Amino acid sequence: MAKYDSHQTRRMLEVHGAPLASFSRRAAAFFLDIVVMSLLFVAVVGSLEPLLAKTGVIDRSGRIVFSLNHGWYNVAWVVAYFGLFTYFLRGRTPGKWLMGIRVVSLAHERISLWHAVERALGYGASMLEGGFGFLQYFINPNKRTVHDRIAETIVVRERKAARGRRKKGSAQGAGRKA
Repeated sequence: MAKYDSHQTRRMLEVHGAPLASFSRRAAAFFLDIVVMSLLFVAVVGSLEPLLAKTGVIDRSGRIVFSLNHGWYNVAWVVAYFGLFTYFLRGRTPGKWLMGIRVVSLAHERISLWHAVERALGYGASMLEGGFGFLQYFINPNKRTVHDRIAETIVVRERKAARGRRKKGSAQGAGRKA
């Protein structure tokens, strides 16, 4: 017979008291990530332009279009950017790193690739209904948006001393005093 395992409760206790990131820091990090993501998109597509024009991904006029409603590759690019950076940089994207914040899993000590991709896909859910999913930050007691709840994450403010090193079981350097 299967039994309930409250492992998530243990993890939630580990991150209890971690300083949550402010909405302004989160919004600034998101804006910075849009800028970095767009520049990377132009660099990659620009360097691959002959191949992409030959396969029909972009038109032969050389016009590069980055728009979420223009094609599947734009959505894939956004998910890859946020998912891969969040996973490989242990909860950070370039924007989050610059703003001194980090995504922390409520279920695992380290955010998994699946949770990072799931959170990236959750940005779409947060944008529904005019961005109301982002505004839920203000009504959720733990300042969680829709994409945070989908991926079982919180966004914490990193202490300056914790940015250079990570302590095991300390919300990846954010939840305990340094």
